[in-house]
Amino acid sequence: MVQKNTSSPRQGHYVEANGLNMYYQECGSGTPLVLLHGGTVSSNMWEPFLPSLVPHFRVITPDSRGHGKTNNPKGGLNYQWMADDIVAFIHAVNLTKPLIFGYSDGGQIALEIGMRHPGLTGAIVLGATTYKLSETSMNFFKALGFEKSGVVNIEKIQRDNPELITLLQTEHIRADDPDYWRTLLKQYSVLWWTPLGYTADDFHKIVEPTLILQNDRDEFVELEQAVEMYRCIPNAELAILPNSMHSSPNLKLLLNTVIDFFLRHLQQKKG
Repeated sequence: MVQKNTSSPRQGHYVEANGLNMYYQECGSGTPLVLLHGGTVSSNMWEPFLPSLVPHFRVITPDSRGHGKTNNPKGGLNYQWMADDIVAFIHAVNLTKPLIFGYSDGGQIALEIGMRHPGLTGAIVLGATTYKLSETSMNFFKALGFEKSGVVNIEKIQRDNPELITLLQTEHIRADDPDYWRTLLKQYSVLWWTPLGYTADDFHKIVEPTLILQNDRDEFVELEQAVEMYRCIPNAELAILPNSMHSSPNLKLLLNTVIDFFLRHLQQKKG
């Protein structure tokens, strides 16, 4: 059941999906493109992308479980649940073979969808996506203040990265829980420190055209992981963005690459 959210100045919608009251927005027309945002943020992260994407696609931007305006009655986060959420969302809003572009945590969700629901989508872009908990990843988490699963050094984050606290407090408002941001931080520590455990066979299950999009200076994901995934996914392409970091990719080149990838494969299907 879809309900229009008339109270939001952003004129979004809510839909019941996988036990969630999931918030999303959409604009544009044509082939549906579902954008999956990263961790700590909400679907607001896609605003700079929309002017380039909307002329080509019907762009749909849901808030993931427990993020933005989407609730999380189950508590906790893991990528399989979040992938199931998006699959249920796709069915709930009656999308057929949507394109999917996920970045960071959104890329992890898109990867799970490709592995566990082959053929559901028309094509997938995996942006800044990892397939294993590497030493680089663990060092990155520790430096941020996520010391291990379930353990967060909030004082360190408040001291060294106060803008992250501000972002969480701004993007994930819960009227009944002003300290919800603390809950999210702990949930992230569990989500990010859980080994992914993928095998080559898991990657072989992905049947859609898949673009692996990686930053050449990513602080979290090594380039080697992108190359290894590219070699394991049957119908994959690989693009490395120059002078790009995890939180600040080369946006113009990223958009040009993603749009070219999707439009090429749509044209091939019309063929």
